[in-house]
Amino acid sequence: MKSLATKVQRFLVSEDGPTAVEYAVMLALIVIVCLTAIRSIGTNANATFQNVASQLG
Repeated sequence: MKSLATKVQRFLVSEDGPTAVEYAVMLALIVIVCLTAIRSIGTNANATFQNVASQLG
């Protein structure tokens, strides 16, 4: 049990834990931005295709 407490203490003191969390948060934000942009582009493309289809008859 003492070994586990020592490992947890080392993890909390080390800089690797917070760095990994920061990278995970940055990655999540990048994914959200990309998905939002893709959805917006898809919506605009769909509207354009619908407009062209209605003008063609």
